[in-house]
Amino acid sequence: MPTCNKLAGLCLLTVALNSTAGEQYAPTSVEMEVKQVSEHTYYVEGAAGIATDNEGFISNAGFVITGDGVVVFDALGTPSLANELASKIRELTDQPIRKVIVSHYHADHIYGLQVFEDMGASISAPLGAQKYLQSDAAKERLEERQFSLDPWVNENTRLILPDVTVSKSDTFTLGDVTFTINYMGKAHSDGDLSMLVEPDKVLFSGDLIFEGRVPFVGNADTKNWLETLTRLETGGLTALIPGHGPASTSPGETIALTRAYIAYLREVMGAAVDEFIPFDEAYAEADWSRFEQLPAFDAGNRINAYQVYLSMEAELLEQ
Repeated sequence: MPTCNKLAGLCLLTVALNSTAGEQYAPTSVEMEVKQVSEHTYYVEGAAGIATDNEGFISNAGFVITGDGVVVFDALGTPSLANELASKIRELTDQPIRKVIVSHYHADHIYGLQVFEDMGASISAPLGAQKYLQSDAAKERLEERQFSLDPWVNENTRLILPDVTVSKSDTFTLGDVTFTINYMGKAHSDGDLSMLVEPDKVLFSGDLIFEGRVPFVGNADTKNWLETLTRLETGGLTALIPGHGPASTSPGETIALTRAYIAYLREVMGAAVDEFIPFDEAYAEADWSRFEQLPAFDAGNRINAYQVYLSMEAELLEQ
């Protein structure tokens, strides 16, 4: 097992070939089906639900098999899930897992990182990850998940610093595959990335886009999120793999749904803030019919709306 000091930038042991160490992690009983979307690109799809549903398997992760190793995109919400994902990768290739690209630092995408770090993979994450990792919110969230997702998240689960911090868009090539990493800035989180698999024309969007379900807004900068969605290049894509929900072969429609939801939250809550209408009244009077049949609406919509209401109050004060 490698021992790495990320703060000092020193890795004392480099692992040339990866192996899984399932005995370290509580076994998971979830169904994890690997879906192939193109020549090189695969993903696993979490179930729709709140963070602690389905043993924490509620987000997506993907991987790309090249001629010189594997690139993983996101690491799922528990070490047990990441270990299961690594086992699935091993069933398809004996190539080492060389890189993990993290779309953003939210718990359901990062608690599996330690599995890949222990395999010797290099971890890249957007600028903003350090802000989250050093926050009280990160510590409190981990403590909560050590309770609510025990034994899959436990006292041995740790927060992982990235080896590489991404602050601008760039490309890299591994084997026969070229990747473009798009730095999207502060949108869904303190920092967001998407990844385009160039030869396959497949885009991993992270949580900037949700397919067929209500997104989690949290403390996101929804104004910038909307602008970011319009900037995502969709022309010529064969597929889009979102942070939650199934892969889409109609990327324009997928982006449009997330964009419409965020825009409507801002429209309704913004009008309420402008008119000094209390949140409860504004929420009750809003027409949610376009979105109320989507998965996660009941669990997330009111919370999303309230967060947008508060953020738009703050925007108004900043004017």
